[in-house]
Amino acid sequence: MPQKVIEIVGSSKESFAKAAENAVAEAAKTVRSMKWARVAEFEMVLDGKKIAEYRATARIYFEIER
Repeated sequence: MPQKVIEIVGSSKESFAKAAENAVAEAAKTVRSMKWARVAEFEMVLDGKKIAEYRATARIYFEIER
């Protein structure tokens, strides 16, 4: 079955894992039939020497409805 792929960026002040979870949760609000996801990129927002925010860019794969 054909699938479509979107990219979405999740963020968290806690961790990369939570940022990825937030990306999937946000996509789930408008995307049906999600099958799997791949974290494509990790980023950090810095505040001086400290990490202010974690970001995870996720590729979400879902089936095309016909």
